[in-house]
Amino acid sequence: MILPTKHIPQNEALIGVGATVLAHLSGPMTVSGLWERLRSERNVGTFERFVLATNLLFLIGAVDIRDGLITRRDT
Repeated sequence: MILPTKHIPQNEALIGVGATVLAHLSGPMTVSGLWERLRSERNVGTFERFVLATNLLFLIGAVDIRDGLITRRDT
């Protein structure tokens, strides 16, 4: 579910959902604001998948959360 497999396409795996999240994260945003922007994206689907993808991005160091805002990390 995290990585694509023979039965899970790249855009539906969490890493693909994370790529969609990063593409829509142009500047610091609240989590609810980011969800409102992404809720109509087909591959994001549910709020649960959005949260899992966001957590994955945080764990790998792609995003950071400060003062209630989620931002991209420049590394």
